[in-house]
Amino acid sequence: MLPDRVGRAITASAGPIVFLTGAGISAESGIPTFRGPEGFWRVGSRNYQPTEMATAVAFARMPAEVWRWYLFRRGVCRSAAPNAAHRALVRFEKRAGDRFLLVTQNVDGLHLRAGNSAARTYQIHGNADFCRCMRGCLPVVRELPVKLSESWEKERSLDDAELATLRCACGEWLRPHVLWFDESYDEPVYRYVSAQRAAETAAALIVVGTSGATSLPTRMCETVAARGAPLIVVDPEPTVFSAVAEASARGVYLRGTATEIVPELTEALGALALGRGV
Repeated sequence: MLPDRVGRAITASAGPIVFLTGAGISAESGIPTFRGPEGFWRVGSRNYQPTEMATAVAFARMPAEVWRWYLFRRGVCRSAAPNAAHRALVRFEKRAGDRFLLVTQNVDGLHLRAGNSAARTYQIHGNADFCRCMRGCLPVVRELPVKLSESWEKERSLDDAELATLRCACGEWLRPHVLWFDESYDEPVYRYVSAQRAAETAAALIVVGTSGATSLPTRMCETVAARGAPLIVVDPEPTVFSAVAEASARGVYLRGTATEIVPELTEALGALALGRGV
């Protein structure tokens, strides 16, 4: 599955084996990207697109509507189950221990629900099961109030009691723990620096189901390719990242879906890494 030049490089390195996952791995669990018609949200007579709803500007103007949209999205995510690719990453983490690192753009929480540890999972776009106080009260990141249903009808409004649970004890709104389109990555909440540093030392970076639409994944791939370290891209269709991999000294593009490729790939990586004490 992996060329000899890639295998030798992984075997020779003691760095972390880093996985970077995007919407493609969750799509096989039935979670839509919400960039299509599923993501549109009607407020009054107007349809809003995800790039308009998932913003600090929208939340400041209509917090209850933004919460309704996120609670509906969360309901879709909670109805989905981890797939074979998620489970393969859990098995690999158990085998690799501290040499494993998972960086995910997905906010659906499927990696954690499958069994990956929070300590070794950098959720660089957040997690829809969590929230934060707009004023920054502690704990900074907290679970959503238990009174909120895990299934949410698209047309359902929040009642007064539910709106009250979405307020911090300080009186300020709680907000979804997600990176909005008009916000930037940071280290305390989204592990920006830690993810980039992992790319600087990685024995290999395996990119699964992400198209390269945001800046941090792009920088990670460029960093790994510039180092000449293995860059492995798994996707059913060519992407910006597969082009970078194919142009790099130790890059490889594995064409196929996450569930087709990742279970076998993690077994191969485990066998290679065993020579370094995994």
